[in-house]
Formats: sequence, structure tokens, C-alpha cells
Amino acid sequence: MGLRTGPQLCGACALDNAVAGVHYAYPWSTLIAGYKFGGQHGWAGFFADLLLQSPGTAQVFAGLSPEDWVLPMPLAAQRLQTRGFNQAWELCAELARQTQTPARTDAKLLLRVRHTRPQSQLKRKERLANVKGAFQVDPLRTAELQGRRVVLVDDVMTSGASMYTAAQVLREAGAAHVTAVVLARTAPA
Repeated sequence: MGLRTGPQLCGACALDNAVAGVHYAYPWSTLIAGYKFGGQHGWAGFFADLLLQSPGTAQVFAGLSPEDWVLPMPLAAQRLQTRGFNQAWELCAELARQTQTPARTDAKLLLRVRHTRPQSQLKRKERLANVKGAFQVDPLRTAELQGRRVVLVDDVMTSGASMYTAAQVLREAGAAHVTAVVLARTAPA
């Protein structure tokens, strides 16, 4: 069931590793769309449980300390207002609860500072440009990331542009290790 994308994601990635629970294909794509766009945030517990059945995910959470972080991918304010919730935050909170991780969680350490077009509307090459400058670590809190491990949680990873960009911002703020944990991953192109 689990899909591990591995430690060598690309030559210049800020991500050390990425772990996904399932392939983003039917029936998962339909269920995730219902969760994300249908206001079904109650499904977060089910999806977290599914993701934790992947051996790679369990290993990621087992290695965390109280100084480390589990962070959701942030949504732009407009998108958050439209949806009414951040699906990545709900998944992140459930993963932390179910694993009883000692790591800290926070929806306001990594910020989305610029609204962008939905990545799904763009071709692969346009996605990195679309999210450039979209993320920032709260400037008053960068010291909290110095030398720490970060698990960055999202529901779906397609091209990886959003994850890579957010991971780069976390690295620049001092994070020592960044792992992406996603519910579903499309097949890398």
C-alpha cells in the first residue's frame, strides 16, 4: 500500500525524503477530492490511519524528538476561507495524535504569504514559478527551527513544486532535515 519516493528526490531538493501512503489514482483520488473540496474534514482520522500503515511513515514519526516539528502545508487565506479548513492541518493534527509524537505541531510557523493559482491548473514546468515566494517562516520564530527535524505534511504531492519550495524556506530558516509525508503521490514523471 505504501509508496516511498526515497531519499534522493532530485539533485538540488531541500527535501531529504518523501513518503506517501497511496498512489493518487482511483479510488483514492475521488475520496481525497471529497475530503479536500467536499468539507469532509472528519475523514482526516481515517486518512491518517491509512498513511500510518505505510512503514515509511511510521519510521518518520518514530524518530522525532520534542524539539522537532510536524508542520502542515499552509493554505492561502483566500483558499482557507473558501474551503473552511486546511486539509493538511487536519491530517497533520491526526498524524500527531495517532502517533503520540513528542514533536511540536503548529499551523502558523510556516506561512503562505502569497495566493497562487491552483497547481492543478498548471503544467509541470509552470508549477515551480507559480509557488516561488509563496511560503515564509514566521520571521520572529526562525530560531525554533535551528538544527531541527521537520515533517512537512500534505494531502497530495504531484510535481512536488509546493513541497520543494516550502522545504527550501524551512532549510533557509535553519531546519536540519525535512521529510515530506503525503497521503497520496502521483507517479513521478
